Amino acid sequence: MVPPGRSPPVMNHTEGGLVIFSANSHPSSREISKRIGERLGVELGKVQVYQEDNRETRVQIQESVRGKDVFIIQTVSKDVNTTIMELLIMVYACRTSCARSITGVVPYFPYSKQCKMRKRGSIVSKLLASMMSDRLSLSFSLSLSLSVCLCVGLTHLITMDLHQKEIQGFFNIPVDNLRASPFLLQYIQEEIPDYRNAVIVAKSPASAKRAQSFAERLRLGIAVIHGEAQDAESDLVDGRHSPPTVKIPLLIPKEKPPITVVGDVGGRIAIIVDDIIDDVDSFVAAAETLKKHGAYKIFVMATHGILSSDAPKLIEESAIDKVVVTNTIPHEHQKLQCVKIQTVDISLILSEAIRRIYNGESMSYLFRHIGLED
Repeated sequence: MVPPGRSPPVMNHTEGGLVIFSANSHPSSREISKRIGERLGVELGKVQVYQEDNRETRVQIQESVRGKDVFIIQTVSKDVNTTIMELLIMVYACRTSCARSITGVVPYFPYSKQCKMRKRGSIVSKLLASMMSDRLSLSFSLSLSLSVCLCVGLTHLITMDLHQKEIQGFFNIPVDNLRASPFLLQYIQEEIPDYRNAVIVAKSPASAKRAQSFAERLRLGIAVIHGEAQDAESDLVDGRHSPPTVKIPLLIPKEKPPITVVGDVGGRIAIIVDDIIDDVDSFVAAAETLKKHGAYKIFVMATHGILSSDAPKLIEESAIDKVVVTNTIPHEHQKLQCVKIQTVDISLILSEAIRRIYNGESMSYLFRHIGLED
């Protein structure tokens, strides 16, 4: 919200105009859209998004978007697939209504964990990127050969802390991958009085780079928990174990080492950092390990708080003192179940990104001091 006595950010209302839509009809999801609109001094566009009795998604845009720059804000609710369809249908509706540009503001990009090929699976985040920005040709073999081309038509995407930065390469449109770390760092400095006695913890070697980034900016030490259980290869005999015709050297099977903490956490505040907190079993186990090694207070900080299933209950019963996440994903229901969960608002950087894109200004300022490893 704009502070009293201060005017909202300058919006250069060029020919056409700015329209901001909230794609999700869930009240908690619309809250971040309202905050962005208030910061920009712009009212949200009029649109109806609802489910038919047969679960089909229907979108009714109730104002003209012809020749305008449209920004569609969509947060991911518990029903991920419905969320995606809402966004795609709204984007397509704006495209067929002759909007000049359509920018998707998706703070948490769904299916981002499925960005690597696993056995005979698929890279679903690539599929979703194509659905948002490409022309999808679907061929049907009927009595006649038909080709249906679905043009969804995003021209730009704003997101935050992609699970893997390489996901940007799946798109053929500009993607701005904003960072939530400045807000989380500010929380540490302002809300943890004795944070100078803290150590930044990576709950596995895979998240060590993120922990190192936080530690260097706060001038703190770092610790890494080594020995976390890894995804085991299935022993299912489905063709992968068929012997070759020639002798090929094979990798030695991995042996999980005992869980150890590399770094000193005794008598310190342990701050575990990650990008996503969904199933909390690994975080709970990390907290127990840190307690055994002498940490007297444990925080968990992440950008995206999915907090699926019974995560709130497990957190409440664990050694974790606080879980701090941003509002990229609505989690008001989880907060009612667990008083340890706290939220950091990141609508400020999203509204500034929208303002800069709409005014044709450089986005470089929002990426200052962000290196390739961040």
